[in-house]
Amino acid sequence: MSLHESGQMYLESILVLHRKNGAVRSIDIVEHMGYSKPSVSRAVGILKKEEYITVDQSGYITLTEKGKEEAEKIYERHGIISKFLMELGVDEKTATEDACKIEHVISDESIEAIKKHLD
Repeated sequence: MSLHESGQMYLESILVLHRKNGAVRSIDIVEHMGYSKPSVSRAVGILKKEEYITVDQSGYITLTEKGKEEAEKIYERHGIISKFLMELGVDEKTATEDACKIEHVISDESIEAIKKHLD
């Protein structure tokens, strides 16, 4: 099953929170993303069902290998696009916000071309 933009955003957030805090619970995602508890609970259930994450009995969320791969891909895209936009003269806040939108729809070919250009 192909992961939709919202699922990608959740995975990226879990990755960021894990790197920052070491452990991730649903409430951490609620606070980080500003979404409601029911919305996060539903998304966590879907990501778990699709085997992108596991949730232990204490409620701690861990990315599976599949989930980590997808999260790192999105996170890398975000960084590449942000950097590219800033090199074009876009301010950091706008570049970061725009990258968050673009990262979900840009092709692998275009990302590779931007990456090559930046190197």
